[in-house]
This record gives sequence, structure tokens and C-alpha cells, in this order.
Amino acid sequence: MLLNRIGDIVAFTRGYECVARPLGLLDGHPPNIVRYLFTDDRARAAYPHWDRLADAQVAHLRHEASPHDPHVAALADELTVVAGAVRTDRLAAVRCLPHRFGTDLVDHPEAGRLRLPYETPALSEDGRRVMVHLPADEATATALDRLNGRTPRAHCARSAAERPLDPRHFACVRRFRPGP
Repeated sequence: MLLNRIGDIVAFTRGYECVARPLGLLDGHPPNIVRYLFTDDRARAAYPHWDRLADAQVAHLRHEASPHDPHVAALADELTVVAGAVRTDRLAAVRCLPHRFGTDLVDHPEAGRLRLPYETPALSEDGRRVMVHLPADEATATALDRLNGRTPRAHCARSAAERPLDPRHFACVRRFRPGP
């Protein structure tokens, strides 16, 4: 998926859509990962390590966008009203740099527990970044195949970092209008 500096999801693959849509992550217009994490109760159910994920997204927001940016201010104001002080106190508390790689755990309503290592390289000085997920194990790879309507196939035993990217995963990219 491609994110802008405030966490709007501006493009994603069909494979990502199969994972994210049942979680409610793509329900916003435009979908926004920060807004989803702080205002949608499904986020806590879907991400067993919600605290870590929320802190990581706040770190990206703080590191990649100026606090004087009107889009950041509008998002912060919205979150304060909608999410309340308990969740938005986190916006002020996180002071770390964003993590560029790690593993997300997702409790998917259709596929069960997914282990998805990710890497998040920054694309430019304007805060855009791409987030690439790969399956961490055979069970996750098989579950993703099923979500994508493919017959599960035998995956090589190499780690996700050693697997070549499958060009079919990038065959169909959905785009939203560019935001801030």
C-alpha cells in the first residue's frame, strides 16, 4: 500500500484489499490508517499488538509531517473529538522514530491469524511511503492464497525476506485521489 504523510491510503493492491477490507481498514474516504487505528473498535480486535502498531503510526506522523501542517492539525482535531483523550494522549506521548520494518500480527475474520513481516521505505521528502507485506510462514501464505481466490500452493521454505516478489501481487493497484 502507498501512504501519504498523514496516513491516507492512496493506493493498494488487490491482495492488500483482500486482507484489509474485511477488517474495515478501507472503509474511510479516503481510508486512513491512523484514523482507523484510533477510531474503529475493529482495529483493536484485528491487531493483537494494537499498542505497538498505533505507536508506530504516530511516530510516522510525527516524523514525516510538520505539526504546523493544516492536514495534520485537522486530523489531530478530528481524533481528539472522535477518539477521546484516552486514545489521543498517545499522539502526544510517542517520541520515537518510526520503525521501517517488523512483523504485524493480524487476527483476520476470514483467514485467522496472519503473520506479515513488513518493510516501509520512505519514497520522498514529502512523507509518502510504501508498506510492503509478505507472508512469514506457510500457514499465512496459504491463508493469503485463499483470500485472493487462488488455490493454495506449496511455498518455498525460505524466509519472507529471501522470497522473490511475485509480480502477480502488483498486477492490480487501486488508487484514491491524491491527498495531502
